Amino acid sequence: MGRAFRDEDAVSPVIATVLLLAITVMLSSMVFVMMQGALTATDKAPPQATVSVRALDNGFHVVRITSLDQSIDPMRLQYTLAPMNTSAGDTFDGRIGDADVYGVIGTNISFQDRDAGYSVSQGDYIVIDSQSIGSTDGKWQFTLVDLSSNAVIVRVNLPAMV
Repeated sequence: MGRAFRDEDAVSPVIATVLLLAITVMLSSMVFVMMQGALTATDKAPPQATVSVRALDNGFHVVRITSLDQSIDPMRLQYTLAPMNTSAGDTFDGRIGDADVYGVIGTNISFQDRDAGYSVSQGDYIVIDSQSIGSTDGKWQFTLVDLSSNAVIVRVNLPAMV
């Protein structure tokens, strides 16, 4: 009868230690790479918008937001209506979310939130009482600035009224 050869030794302790260290380093590296994106703060891109402007027969201009890539808090948007020649008249400015602008009818400048969601989004519009302000000559500019990024998202000249 022959004796069966049995090798009771597994991996040597040195190789086992090296393998455990390698596995630990690889796992901790993977966790670091996965969490690195969550730890770094990414700046949100400023909003991008397009608008259309219409001069109405009744002395009003309507600035409609035709496209907007993100909804914006009305208090983050500052408007300015100014003559292109700074000595030609007063400048009007404020925030879209101001109580005398947001959803108000009959003021010099009002913002109408089409979906009533207290956000500025596509389809919303600004109504300017150009007859009262004196901005009917086509030499006035309307600007919207996103205050969180200080980016100008709208700058448009008001057309002359005939």
